[in-house]
Amino acid sequence: MDASPFFMFSTSDLLSSSSQIISANSINQDITSQIQKCPSDTYIIVSQPAVSAEDYSNRDAAPHLRHKLLREDKHIRSSISATEVFGEINSNDIVQQIEQRCGAGLLKIDASTGSFQIPDDTKPRVIRLDFPPLPAGSQRASKLLEHDIFLSSMLDLLSSTKYTVLYTTTPTTIMPHSAIAEPEAYQMDMAFSSQAHMELKRDYIAHGKRVVGDNITLPDGGLFERYQYFTPGMSAAMNHISSQQVTDCSD
Repeated sequence: MDASPFFMFSTSDLLSSSSQIISANSINQDITSQIQKCPSDTYIIVSQPAVSAEDYSNRDAAPHLRHKLLREDKHIRSSISATEVFGEINSNDIVQQIEQRCGAGLLKIDASTGSFQIPDDTKPRVIRLDFPPLPAGSQRASKLLEHDIFLSSMLDLLSSTKYTVLYTTTPTTIMPHSAIAEPEAYQMDMAFSSQAHMELKRDYIAHGKRVVGDNITLPDGGLFERYQYFTPGMSAAMNHISSQQVTDCSD
């Protein structure tokens, strides 16, 4: 299926209703309307290629992202979790809009390097955070968790508590086979990764989550089981879109 998830969370009141969000076009329109208000000091545009809703369905897949979407962080005032978005969310266009409308400076972070540095200033900023595609096989879940910790650590280092995160993805079906089967090898700096994990572990202790050793125990249920805005009508609409795509391909 040519669809993948979209997530958003913010310390500002944004997108009060997500009941109509079933396509990339509608998400793009809603994002544009909210960006005009320039509600945040920092905007983080995450790009995670080659994933599906199934990658996030396990309750341990992305614990920090889950924590934000469930608004267990008291600073988060709005969030959206869309399991399947049809079409492409134009990340470059979003970045340009924020730069032009909000006077934000652009900072690009390549997560494959395993490190980053955020200038300590109060200027509006848009951060483009690019993750590499997830590998196939047994390392897939562990890499997604590393990406989750990376994003968590970056949020901890922001100088302002007013931020908005737009987490965009692309489906595995549009990635070249070689990019999925044999991704470019990268290794996070071990000191960075360990410190980030301890910060994440401390956060979950503070929020009453069970921690045994280095393991974080979360509530039962996957990310979409606990938090999603889809109604039966929206599910039917997506099924209709999917069936139409299959019909078109067969003609």
